[in-house]
Amino acid sequence: MLILFSMKKILILLSFIAAGYILVAQTNVENIINVSEVTRIQKILSSDDMLGRMVNTPGIEKAASFIAGEFKKAGLQSLEGIKNFRQEFVMVSPRFLGLKASLNGAELDDKKVIVITSQPSIKATDKDGYLKVRISEGANLFKEASNYMAANKNMLVMVDESFSSSFNRLTGFKRQLFKSPNQVIFILHNDEASTWEVEAQHNIYELPMANIVSILPGKSKNDEFVIFSAHYDHVGIGKPINGDSIYNGANDDASGVTAVIMLADYYKKRNNNERTLVFVAFTAEESGGFGSSYFSTRINPEKVSAMFNIEMVGTESKWGRNSAFITGYDKTDMGKILEKNLRGTNFTFHPDPYPDQQLFYRSDNATLARLGVPAHTISTAKMEDEPHYHKPSDEIETLDLKNMTSIIKSIILSARSIVSGEDSPSRVNVNELR
Repeated sequence: MLILFSMKKILILLSFIAAGYILVAQTNVENIINVSEVTRIQKILSSDDMLGRMVNTPGIEKAASFIAGEFKKAGLQSLEGIKNFRQEFVMVSPRFLGLKASLNGAELDDKKVIVITSQPSIKATDKDGYLKVRISEGANLFKEASNYMAANKNMLVMVDESFSSSFNRLTGFKRQLFKSPNQVIFILHNDEASTWEVEAQHNIYELPMANIVSILPGKSKNDEFVIFSAHYDHVGIGKPINGDSIYNGANDDASGVTAVIMLADYYKKRNNNERTLVFVAFTAEESGGFGSSYFSTRINPEKVSAMFNIEMVGTESKWGRNSAFITGYDKTDMGKILEKNLRGTNFTFHPDPYPDQQLFYRSDNATLARLGVPAHTISTAKMEDEPHYHKPSDEIETLDLKNMTSIIKSIILSARSIVSGEDSPSRVNVNELR
């Protein structure tokens, strides 16, 4: 009986300690995360001065400079290998002009050859050291082609003629191409390529872009990363509605970027993170997810313990205030960890209520999730009723900034055991992804 009584006292004591920890954590959050600061950042990012933050415009450059300035003011570091928090890269848009190709001495129909390149002119042969592979009948054409595209090598990919009807769709890779010295050549043919030669010409249009990335090194687990992200681009200036042509993107996704900036400032002031924290504002989400795609090539996914992508958190969710949802809830146990950390608070995370819309694959978490990272998007968007989505009316006046502040605080509380290294979410099973 004495042992049972002692155990009961211990459990009660532990429950008080846990409750006290939450209270202290909430108090610390309250002191740093506040509505006035959220409003200041949100107002700047969604102002008319930003011209809708479309890629390759003065407006998005102004937004990039502001975000970098906030990271610098907070005292964060640049990611290794970049300066001034700008992770710069170039997207290219090749316009096909013409090609000549031969296989085993016979001329090829140019409809059976697709050259993916960022060079205006190439001439390649079997003597140039290209890695030669084949996509066989019954394979997943686009999955295998994507893997070869991601290899960053000169490759000759022979494609089985059973894919004749879908072969031309591989030209889609030209719409999401990073500047690179490497080429991938696809040839639709069943013969082995003993000898081959391809000459191709393209007009090349370059589109410079930049993610804005900062880092806060961890204490005891500095080789394990936790990412907090959002995209800072929007759709720019468009068709006027009620005399307004600037699509400000206050909710989509200035709200997420505001959250990332606030989180960066909070964690730097607390300065007790065991894992290394990475804060990133992605570019070009609206035009194809290019920013997050590039970022994923510059970080080892095996070292990423979790990714919190924040998308459209400026309005209350379908459950009302003090709630949000997590995309891909069933892909890992990260959602359960967040819920555990929120016990004793008035905030609730829910599984994504819109599974038919495939939101898990439609935001910047998707690229790293496909590499196995427990990467999820947190959102409050009511997908059945977002009256300001991609409209000029998506302005700061339509947001619930008090509720948005509450969401940012709750992300901090929900993430605490992951940031501390106590919990590690399960990895995404990439074989189950579409």
